[in-house]
Amino acid sequence: MAVDFTQIGSGPEGVLVCHGWFGDHTAFAPTIPHLDTNRFSYAFLDYRGYGRNRALAGDYSMGEIAADAISVADRLGWRRFHLVGHSMGGMAVQRVMVDVPDRVKSVAALTPVPAAGVPFDADGWALFHGAITDDAKRRAIIDYTTGGRLTPVWLDAMVAASRATTTQEAFGEYLTSWAKTDFLAEAKGNRTPILAVAGEHDPALNADLMRQTLLSWYPNAALEICVNAGHYPMQETPVWLATSMERFMARYV
Repeated sequence: MAVDFTQIGSGPEGVLVCHGWFGDHTAFAPTIPHLDTNRFSYAFLDYRGYGRNRALAGDYSMGEIAADAISVADRLGWRRFHLVGHSMGGMAVQRVMVDVPDRVKSVAALTPVPAAGVPFDADGWALFHGAITDDAKRRAIIDYTTGGRLTPVWLDAMVAASRATTTQEAFGEYLTSWAKTDFLAEAKGNRTPILAVAGEHDPALNADLMRQTLLSWYPNAALEICVNAGHYPMQETPVWLATSMERFMARYV
C-alpha cells in the first residue's frame, strides 16, 4: 500500500521532506508559513507507523523510508527533486541520494544522523530505548538535545505530539534502524550537493560531528550552524531555517 503525504506549494522545484524520530511531518508546522510556495512544491512524508500512515505497517527501515520517498516523487511526476531531512530523516535522505543519485538535485540535512549510524554507550542506549515506553525519558532526550534551555511547556507538547503521532512499535523499530544502520561504504564519495545544518545548542549531532562525518565523506558538502537552536531548528528558528534551506536549494535548480 502506498504511503500518504502532505503537499504544500505549487512551484516548479519539487522538495521531498523527511521528518525525525519524535513525531510526524507536523513537526515542520512552524516553518511551513515561511516557505516560498511559488518557487517550490513541498511533499511532506509521514513514515509507516507515523501521522497519516500511522495504521500502515512496514519493516521500519531506512531503506523503506527511501523507497517510499522515491515512490512519492514518482507519483508526483518529479524526475529530479531536492531533499530535506531532519535527524533520522537526515539519515533517510542520505539513503535516497545513494539509491537514486541521478535524481537528487540537492540535500538539506538538518541535524542529521550520519550514514554510519550512532554508537551508543550502555547508558545512552538505556535512555533512548527506555523512551519507547517512558514519556519522562522522551522529555529528557528532547531537553538534552536542545541544550536544557527551553520552556517546559514546549517540552511537554513535543512529548505529547510524539506519542499521539506514532505507534509504539514503529517508534521502537525506527530507533534500532537509525542507530544501528550503516551504509557508509555505499554513501562515501557521493557528489550530491549537501548542506549539513547543525544547531548551536545540539550537544550530540553538532558541528564537530558534521565535520567528522558528512563534510569528510561528501566532496560537495557544506556546513551551516543554526544560531539559537538545538536539535529542532524547524521549531526553534523556523524563519532562519526556511531562508537557509531555500537559499541552498536555489543554487541547484
